Amino acid sequence: MSARLNRRRFVQLGTAGSLGYLFTGPAFSVTKAYGANDRLRVAGIGVGGKGSSDIDHAGSLMEVVGLCDVDKDYLGNKQKKWPMAKAVQDFRKLFDDAQFMKTVDAFTISTPDHMHALPAAMAMRAKKHVYVQKPLARTVFENDLLRKVAKANGVCTQMGNQGTTLQGLRRAVELVHNGTLGHVKEVHVWTNRPVWPQAPTVMKRYEPVDAPAYLDWQSYLGPAPERPYAHGPNKGKRGCYHDFNWRGWWTFGTGAIGDMACHTANMAFMACKLQMPVKVSATATDVNDETCPSSAHVVLEFPARGDLPPVTVHWYEGKGKDGKKLQPPEEWVKKALAIDTDEKRKKALVNSGSIIIGEKGYIYSPSDYGAEVFFGPEEAFKGINTKTPEKFKAWSGDFDLNNKKEWVEAIKAGKPDHALSNFDYAGYLAGAFVLGNVAIRTGQAFEFNAETLECKGNKDAAQYIKYEYRKGWDMLEEKA
Repeated sequence: MSARLNRRRFVQLGTAGSLGYLFTGPAFSVTKAYGANDRLRVAGIGVGGKGSSDIDHAGSLMEVVGLCDVDKDYLGNKQKKWPMAKAVQDFRKLFDDAQFMKTVDAFTISTPDHMHALPAAMAMRAKKHVYVQKPLARTVFENDLLRKVAKANGVCTQMGNQGTTLQGLRRAVELVHNGTLGHVKEVHVWTNRPVWPQAPTVMKRYEPVDAPAYLDWQSYLGPAPERPYAHGPNKGKRGCYHDFNWRGWWTFGTGAIGDMACHTANMAFMACKLQMPVKVSATATDVNDETCPSSAHVVLEFPARGDLPPVTVHWYEGKGKDGKKLQPPEEWVKKALAIDTDEKRKKALVNSGSIIIGEKGYIYSPSDYGAEVFFGPEEAFKGINTKTPEKFKAWSGDFDLNNKKEWVEAIKAGKPDHALSNFDYAGYLAGAFVLGNVAIRTGQAFEFNAETLECKGNKDAAQYIKYEYRKGWDMLEEKA
């Protein structure tokens, strides 16, 4: 992809004007020293759905000066709350406004997955701090790029996997780091997703119709390949792409693994200090070019890290052809249920959760976020604090709001690492699991080179590692 943010080309393509700030504007946000009582200024890109609570949370901590949503109704709802904020449907118009870019400090980005990377990269190159919903980005290439751009520009970042601030998750991570479990060699993670239409119910595009007046369809597509709007059989406003159902379409979403692995696998990934796998394989059902599969078992093999041994992570989603939900081996299901103290849950494995298996013990979390965590065998954890973090900050209250609070603390302190799901971590977490989609879509195992992003032994993989951005939106990789 020769995607460069070239001023002449951008103007010729009839996009958002002169982009004056990106070439002339001073980098206020990173260089500025903030006082404890200083009020930061934030803009929200994507303010409907999850983006609604994201900008509301950010607005309780910062001054909202910008709003963007492709849906006029969602945008209008937030304009009522912040009438002085600059409001647009095409996010590029925010970046084209030199005066606006001089005043804004940070962005929240809560769009469909295919629209995460571009505004995040543009914001960080403009020295703005960013909060991006999970998964950080749709492809392995995009996740790798965002991680590098964040580091190069010294900005403070946070991904929206809010369970990172939970005490249960943080203490479990500490205990693994302390060696309480011994070396970890195996992890199992499963989910209740998908809960939206995809294979086998939907495996081809619906008939095109005119986009509704409230929706800026071209801005919704953004860098994605051109395709007509379609509504599908859904009644009411919610169509087959907008607003929530995009998750099951390969062009816009990343399926179950993209939606939930950044939550449900977060505890194990952080605890085991993982980055990128060296081998990836998958088995899946109803694989097709348009929508995500009806079920999948993905295996990610991570290499040794210093004195830590290799780790194999298993991911399970959906139901197989026999109608049974994919889940870990029965041996570990029984052990997990045995240490759960909730008698109502002992009859069957919960719909979403994770198990971390070490030499000396194991950890079971019967939740997406790591709120509750159980440790076994019991005798191995007698007298050990398994509840309250000792090294990490112990947050209390709304864990989603806390995720934004931690990001704001990082900005004011000028310490990107203070936010635990900063892009140097989140880029690997999201990147590793969306790599599983490459194995699903190609049906082939491969060895992965994290330096070159090449998939050895899989000639079909490259198209899913990185894709060509549409003209007018093809400015991801460079800033002129």
